[in-house]
Amino acid sequence: MAETHVVILAAGQGTRMKSLKPKVLHFLAGKPLLDHVLKTARKISPASITLVVGYHAEAVRKHLNEQNDVQIVVQKPQLGTAHALQQVEPLLATSTGQVLLLSGDVPLLSHKTLARLIKTHDTNSAAATVVTAVLEKPYGYGRIVRTADTIARIVEERDASPTERNIKEINSGIYLFDFKPLWSELRQIASNNVQGEYYITDLVAAYRRQNFGVATLLVDNPQEIRGINSRTELADVSRIARQQKNEELMAAGVTLIDPATTYIEDDVEVGRDTVIHPGVILERQTKIGDACEIHANVRIKNALLGNSVTVHNFCLIIGAQIGNGASIGPFAHLRPDSEIGDKAKVGNFVELKNTTLGPGAKANHLSYLGDATIGSKANIGAGTITCNYDGERKYSTVIEDNAFIGSNTQLVAPVHVGKGAYVAAGSSITKNIPDHALGIARAQQTNIENWADRPKTTAKTDIHPSRVQTGKK
Repeated sequence: MAETHVVILAAGQGTRMKSLKPKVLHFLAGKPLLDHVLKTARKISPASITLVVGYHAEAVRKHLNEQNDVQIVVQKPQLGTAHALQQVEPLLATSTGQVLLLSGDVPLLSHKTLARLIKTHDTNSAAATVVTAVLEKPYGYGRIVRTADTIARIVEERDASPTERNIKEINSGIYLFDFKPLWSELRQIASNNVQGEYYITDLVAAYRRQNFGVATLLVDNPQEIRGINSRTELADVSRIARQQKNEELMAAGVTLIDPATTYIEDDVEVGRDTVIHPGVILERQTKIGDACEIHANVRIKNALLGNSVTVHNFCLIIGAQIGNGASIGPFAHLRPDSEIGDKAKVGNFVELKNTTLGPGAKANHLSYLGDATIGSKANIGAGTITCNYDGERKYSTVIEDNAFIGSNTQLVAPVHVGKGAYVAAGSSITKNIPDHALGIARAQQTNIENWADRPKTTAKTDIHPSRVQTGKK
């Protein structure tokens, strides 16, 4: 098979998006449109990938900063698709094989369709092959004009006659061209159209006039080739992408209670027998193991969950790692770099940041644990706070295995609580506590006898609770 060089057109502004950023950098299913196209292109192992940029080219270049397999060409000014492809000639003029032309705003195209396109092209010994689809409502697309069963030309909708606009077979904007005679024919294209631009579609008629073979590939699923030109279309295609992802997961053994309200991005992985309730959002590189249960209205982003994890309602989990059999929530917040051990419990209104909670440890109620290392089977009482920030720097708290932290404790970092140690409820701990010791740090309690029986007077000598400090008036 001939070498395939991919060229992706991404120079347009996308005026109907009404946006200050390039259309191809708008997000769909967790990543920019362009990234979906690149992911598909890479699956066919091309000899090279070239991206043609224009509008806000630097923003696209910055986005691709670490993707070294993509070479970038700037189209300036933007004078149409044929003009865009001409900008690539200096890079590919000495290459052999074929060029696969893709659009940066067509995110649902599958690599299987690209493989079929290459096979069709080779089988027909074609100089060019066009991907087409049949739409009941072909508004906005170029139409495929045929002579008998053979493609004769492509006409853009704005240039089409009323009869041509009734044609339902449309051009996808996806092509495969042999390098020979591509470059010479591109130079012959004129701009005799409503837009005054150089259309790549004009190559089809030019090839046919010279008896170069032109083939077509009709896709089975027209949704694959849907382009995005407005935010309404972005929302529509996003819905299709979510549905495809949900169907893929259910086919693999995942239960979605209500797929219509479940938002799972493209790169998320979910193990079999996991149950996902309504209103769940799973984003980016999240990986969830087998037999988990994610209850309603949970958002998880860039997190790793082991097997048999339960996440109760209304939790936010970002950048955390959760061990097998752990229980989270409800209303818990796990922030980046938090690690929850096997069978550990993080309860309601507990927040963790950059904290390790050891296997079997518990923090069941109303606590903030930041920059802390908490050992196995430690118990963190309700209202515990690690005071990790002094306004300038952050400090760490260490709580060893089997330690017991009483309710309403403040641990003023840096501080170390030893193995099996206890902290009395209501303490503000500022010093280390040895293994198995009891740490108490409270103000002395004062009781005023007969307080409730005092005369109800407004005299200045009357004692108000806010003035009681040492028991003296």
